[in-house]
Amino acid sequence: MKIIVHDYSGHPFQVQLSRELARRGHEVAHLFSSDFQTPKGDLAKRADDPAGLEIVGISLGVPFLKTTFVRRRNQEIAYGRLLAKKIIERRPDVVISSNTPLDAQRHVLRATRGIKGCKFIFWLQDVYGEAIYRILSNKFGLFGKAIGAFYQRMEFSLLRRSDRVVSITEDFVSLLDKHGVEKNLIEVIENWAPLNEIAVMPKRNAWSEAEKVSDTINIVYSGTLGFKHNPDLLLRLAKETSANVMVFSEGKVADELAEKGRQAGLTNFRVRPWVKFELLPSVLASADILVALIEPDAGVFSVPSKVLTYLCANRPVLASIPTDNLAARILTREQAGLVASPGDAEAFVTQAKRLLADPDLRHRMGSNGRAYAERQFDIKKLGDRFEKLMG
Repeated sequence: MKIIVHDYSGHPFQVQLSRELARRGHEVAHLFSSDFQTPKGDLAKRADDPAGLEIVGISLGVPFLKTTFVRRRNQEIAYGRLLAKKIIERRPDVVISSNTPLDAQRHVLRATRGIKGCKFIFWLQDVYGEAIYRILSNKFGLFGKAIGAFYQRMEFSLLRRSDRVVSITEDFVSLLDKHGVEKNLIEVIENWAPLNEIAVMPKRNAWSEAEKVSDTINIVYSGTLGFKHNPDLLLRLAKETSANVMVFSEGKVADELAEKGRQAGLTNFRVRPWVKFELLPSVLASADILVALIEPDAGVFSVPSKVLTYLCANRPVLASIPTDNLAARILTREQAGLVASPGDAEAFVTQAKRLLADPDLRHRMGSNGRAYAERQFDIKKLGDRFEKLMG
């Protein structure tokens, strides 16, 4: 088959799926936004990649304007048109589209409908309409609610018109059903992380020695910081523990967080740019504790995939996540980390201190997380499920 896998963000596990499908003899084009600011997966062509795999970054040629709603929307519309053009040029049998802004996703669906026999699979990572509604309602009141309602209608219309919907959690299914998405079109496939690319490494490695953090107790956060997060929790960890707190992120929120750390005179707190994917296992291995954050409202429409990457690293996770979120349930059920509810900073810091005081607990939880990843993140089985969907 001719397949396009589009992942706007360029995350690690989506391109792993593209590689797996190409290994099975399919002709796969993996498309992503090279402008969007977020940690990327291994998006360079490798010597062992199948001949049928093409990896293409799509760029508008200008910086992505994440914090300006109107200009961001214009960019996402322009991106959608450019993406649609590339889809039409390739004339695939199947398009799987993930993490795609709704204004762009609308153009993707329209492009597939112009190609005879082409199937469109909406890979639902986040319920964007719900997110937009909540964020804009809080920010702009009734005007924000009107805009949010528009995007809610758009998203569920796109989902209803898709040939299949891949939902990353069972939690989304009742919402989809409520809005008229036929249950027989929905397949729940939980996210994963590329296990073979996140090797278990010793804390003392080339990167940690070069950074002089091999012998310190380290708390690490790696990923985006934005509307779904409370970055001040990271500052509290530095203020209220003696651990070395390292944040790997970029953008406006990360810059503001770094400035707050400087103003507070915190010598055990630093904000650094995202690391390249090939260095990520070494950075995660340097941690004694890995941190995940998400705000209460975001727990309804988002599952932080960074938690799954953390599990591969054989390190315990400290999470500020709604307790009914899938990621929180996994951490609790598998005893792979400690969870505090967002808004309860005291509990979050208390959980951090508990982990810092108990090396055996950290070791046990890290091992539990890795064991879960080894059971669940089998790319061959996941490839079977996606291949069946496309058939």
